[in-house]
Amino acid sequence: MIFRPQLKDLKVIGFFFGKIIMGLGFWFIVPMVTAVIFKEPDAFLDFSISFIFSLCLGLGLSLLCYVPKDDRNLDWVHGMVVVALSWVVAMFLGAIPMWLSGHWMSFLDACFDSMSGFATTGLVLVQGIDHLSYSCNLWRHLIMFIGGQGIIIIVLSFLTGVEKGSYSLYMGEGREERILPNLLQTARFIWLVSFVYLVLGSLVLALSMRASGIPWVDSFFQGICIFMAAFDTGGFSPQSQNILYYHSSFVEIVAMVVMFWGAISFSVHYALWTGNRKTLWKDSELRAFFASIMVLFTIVLIGLGRSRIYESAGVLFRKGFFQLFSAHTGTGYSTIYAEQFGSLWAPLSTLGIIIAMSIGGCLGSTTGAIKMMRVILVFKAFRAEVKRMMFSDTTVVVEKLYHIRDTIIDDKQLKMALMITFAFILFYFGGALIGVYCGYPFISSLFESTSALGNVGLSIGIVQPAMPALLKVTYIIQMWIGRLEFIAVFVLIGFVLSWLKGK
Repeated sequence: MIFRPQLKDLKVIGFFFGKIIMGLGFWFIVPMVTAVIFKEPDAFLDFSISFIFSLCLGLGLSLLCYVPKDDRNLDWVHGMVVVALSWVVAMFLGAIPMWLSGHWMSFLDACFDSMSGFATTGLVLVQGIDHLSYSCNLWRHLIMFIGGQGIIIIVLSFLTGVEKGSYSLYMGEGREERILPNLLQTARFIWLVSFVYLVLGSLVLALSMRASGIPWVDSFFQGICIFMAAFDTGGFSPQSQNILYYHSSFVEIVAMVVMFWGAISFSVHYALWTGNRKTLWKDSELRAFFASIMVLFTIVLIGLGRSRIYESAGVLFRKGFFQLFSAHTGTGYSTIYAEQFGSLWAPLSTLGIIIAMSIGGCLGSTTGAIKMMRVILVFKAFRAEVKRMMFSDTTVVVEKLYHIRDTIIDDKQLKMALMITFAFILFYFGGALIGVYCGYPFISSLFESTSALGNVGLSIGIVQPAMPALLKVTYIIQMWIGRLEFIAVFVLIGFVLSWLKGK
């Protein structure tokens, strides 16, 4: 029997939901300050409206649903519902200044780019990106930085009042690894790593852009933007030509290093920060990640070699490897035009990119998609089953892997990995079928669906302001559920059904 949620359940959810909205609202101060620095009064007004609206909405909801401190207990369902709703409201709040700027054709388009930013996807519908204000361009990349670390991580790091049940919030954002025993310490470590890398990475990117002839102010601004998008494996860029705009191998190399930082687990970052450098060479997930890159890059090279679109081996390697690495890390940066995937690249090369996007980077990182750890677990599940068939019924099969330490794989891990992997594959093809229904070729539709659900951001040319509204909504939903890895969204659906049909 399904029981209907009570008023106290709604108040607990509403109270923490309001806190998160207020937490998001304070981030509008950053583009407001930027607008003052660069003398952009219209943009300052847009972000001021968004800031005031967010604070009023969050404060009003927290007061309306006020819960005494002793009763602020988030159970599993409460936490998942709060997480799923938080990402939806973040999309709407983030879209307000975008839409007010006049660079998006509709509020739906602004919501599309806002969800793409928070979900660290990188697909865009913005018009005239080269003429965006500094503050609006910074906001696009800032929401990627927020979304990559996690909206809920903000609450756990900077706000108080989330004590009991905070693990359900952490898990709801698609995170499974607890780096430190205390979740508050874990959240703050993630932000510490991110800010330290932000300073270092932005400086190196700025210097590389200055070497390409870009003025100092724009070099530092674009360096910060590119870092936030690359580290959070997002793919937004302050220029319409993406990384191709710079025509610099040095910029591409630095960007790939930052992509790699974002694609590896924060647990590995912690191990490196604490002196455990052997993790880089022994970690099963990282070794599988590099092996997958080599196999898929070989496939891409074979396809590009047969198509003969690049004159020299150096250009072929540079173009092929950058797109493949960007796809596999879930970043979505590109040094070719979107239409070239379908018109110039051989189908075999495009297939290699699709597989790379569908797998993604490492578990516990800022990247999306299935993730290498789950691929390993699925492989070991099959291998364990084969061993059981080969030996007697009484034989106990034990599978292990090294991830920070030697770990014995249990049935719960295997079950969760299989379930999430199956859900991703099902929704990859589901989104592709909707694309076919809207009149696009199957391979192109599968490419775009995989990019949206896997939070990658590469496009084959379908994602444009003129595409059907049905596809825009489909990709928004895919970006949302892909970033949260299904569970929180499914719990929200179950919560709504229990409210409608429960006893």
